[in-house]
Amino acid sequence: MARDTAARPTYEQALAGFSIEHGQRQLHGDLQAGINACVECCDRHCGRNALALRWVDAHGALHRYTFEDLRDASARVAQVLTAQGIGRGDVVAGLLPRTPDLLATILGTWRVGAIYQPLFTAFGPKAIETRLNTGRTALVVTDSANRSKLDEVDGCPQVATILASGQALRAGDIDWSARSADARPDFAPVMLRGDALMALLSTSGTTGSPKGVPVPLRALLAFASYMQLAVDLRADDVFWNIADPGWAYGLYYAVIGPLLLGQATTFSEAGFSVQGLNDIVARLGVTNLAGSPTAYRQIIAAGPEASAAIKGQLRVVSSAGEPLNPEIARWFAAHLGTTVLDHYGQTETGMVVNNHHALEHAVRPGSSGVAMPGYRVAVLDDAGNELPPRTPGILAVDLRQSPIMWFTGYYGADTPALGDRYYLTGDSVECEDDGSISFIGRSDDLITSSGYRIGPFDVESVLMEHPAVAETAVIGVPDPERTEIVKALVILCDGFIGSDTLAQELQQHVRRRLSAHAYPRQVEFVSELPKTPSGKLQRFLLRKAEIDKQAAAG
Repeated sequence: MARDTAARPTYEQALAGFSIEHGQRQLHGDLQAGINACVECCDRHCGRNALALRWVDAHGALHRYTFEDLRDASARVAQVLTAQGIGRGDVVAGLLPRTPDLLATILGTWRVGAIYQPLFTAFGPKAIETRLNTGRTALVVTDSANRSKLDEVDGCPQVATILASGQALRAGDIDWSARSADARPDFAPVMLRGDALMALLSTSGTTGSPKGVPVPLRALLAFASYMQLAVDLRADDVFWNIADPGWAYGLYYAVIGPLLLGQATTFSEAGFSVQGLNDIVARLGVTNLAGSPTAYRQIIAAGPEASAAIKGQLRVVSSAGEPLNPEIARWFAAHLGTTVLDHYGQTETGMVVNNHHALEHAVRPGSSGVAMPGYRVAVLDDAGNELPPRTPGILAVDLRQSPIMWFTGYYGADTPALGDRYYLTGDSVECEDDGSISFIGRSDDLITSSGYRIGPFDVESVLMEHPAVAETAVIGVPDPERTEIVKALVILCDGFIGSDTLAQELQQHVRRRLSAHAYPRQVEFVSELPKTPSGKLQRFLLRKAEIDKQAAAG
């Protein structure tokens, strides 16, 4: 399917026509007088029996839910939460797979005016504990498959469990399914002002624990703009964002974004595979797809024959999480007959620089695009001065000229990147003459692997728990499939000898304690690590050594 260029406004027209007032008129509530995220993403779309969720369960069966179904389910959740004393401003975490129960938990949390906190199901106890402590979380909703992870969480809050068939309820847990089934399907939504929080996410750092990212209700304006202008979600689209709602891109744009526009979202409970993706795209008639370059590279690796059945079906494809290689765009055009465009954002900002499917503007290979209407971005030098085109610097959001920028600082923590005038993303870029942004790389030590951003400090902290590890440094190593892979360089304690067996033991330790996506795929035992005179680890020297090593190997 060729890219549709008919009747698309230009980027300049979108900039000229943008206003906060127009965005607010698209909401049911009022950011000043009162608004509720469950109303915006569910209740206001009821009355027309419209589809809200297509869910493909773990066995491949397809289930459909209307906005009325979600309204009733969220009201039952709200009744259960209220009975537990949870309400406005409390934090409720969801450690759940992509199921209707997850969506009901999110919406029900919002209905009572509480704050939803996503927990990726691949997280181990350490990652979960850190996030629950950050949010001072009041309740965790999980299922039988994930319940055991909470056993190793110190100070774990109240747990509500969705029981699998034949599973017994843990002492002290809430039987979530039974309580919800017995609850009434009605609950008046709690109205809040636009600065009140609707979600609390976490972003990995390089020198400390993950920081909480508070998401206020007024962020709905930015989420809606992205779905309309960059994703180009239309009334006749079948939309699927394959990102997990345990992460920002999944929560913002697989849950909030489509439902906010009154469009159905798609959940697949099964893990990712090329065959599974192709089957669902063909079966559901998906026309608008969003995901990461890692997934798209796997599609390419499987060969054009594997995706032949969906050629010409996808109207548009959006890419986020890591830079899009131009070869992916060329392959998708040649073999799937569709256009895949690169989008850029962060947990702290949502998507802010995009090649917009709904707008007419030049798309340059290798470019992340142009600032989304409602944002102004700039490239700064180390002194905070704006740089001219074709000069590398740090990408920044101009706070004074970005009316839908919603991030105001980390949850209960200092935010050095946020000043009076600019928010510094920490990403090195260049601005081209046409205003488009080209990504160069991270200016800090964050690792981007398969679309996930991994803080080396998190991995290092878990490795240091192991009795064999005296010191460690974690870096990202370039990888053609995943962008980067995690590598750990380890100094062993006396009495331990480096071996393949010990390396595998350390890998499994990180998988179990932290996360399956963050474990070091490479472990190297070393005798020393580069440090400054003050003792600060110099990861950039380790990264450079790895790049030089790869270059020498050809």
